[in-house]
Amino acid sequence: MSKAERTKEFIVEKTAPIFNKKGFAGTSLSDMTEATGLTKGSIYGNFANKDEVALASFDYNLRKLRTYVRAEEEKAKTIKEKLMVRTFLFEKERLVAYPEGGCPLINTGPEADDTHPALKERVANAIESWKERTISMIEEGIRNKEISPDANPEQAALTLISMIQGAIFVARTTSKPEYGRSVMEVARKYITSL
Repeated sequence: MSKAERTKEFIVEKTAPIFNKKGFAGTSLSDMTEATGLTKGSIYGNFANKDEVALASFDYNLRKLRTYVRAEEEKAKTIKEKLMVRTFLFEKERLVAYPEGGCPLINTGPEADDTHPALKERVANAIESWKERTISMIEEGIRNKEISPDANPEQAALTLISMIQGAIFVARTTSKPEYGRSVMEVARKYITSL
């Protein structure tokens, strides 16, 4: 890896938590220079603008999330256990321990919806990818007779995503993780019923 690539990676690693917590609009150049210890020229010598840093930071946070979830899925023995991985996020000591600041989809989606088309597209693509992965798992579960053939894979995937994202949103917004745990319990019952 070249020095420029290492510097770029360093900038993203240091700014990703800030973008995830404060959002695009709330993250200032001062936040970025303070977090990295670099000058404005160093940051913008590696990225064309704040938008590029924000997009790279979202991608970084999403990779962290996916790495964590997939590692947990690998431990699961059945499709239903794999589907339940995200429902156990609230059972950990911290509300959502990865990436720093919580779920990048919840943190980025609402802000980007009306203000940042490129970030909105990244979030939408991540949700579509999650949906397709979940559909594949459900279809595999149907094939191996773990899930009822009557299950509608796309509908079930969208229901699960909505329950999980909704649980995170309500718990974080109200600062009441028990709300999230309650919804996740319902999501687990839904998975069991498939």
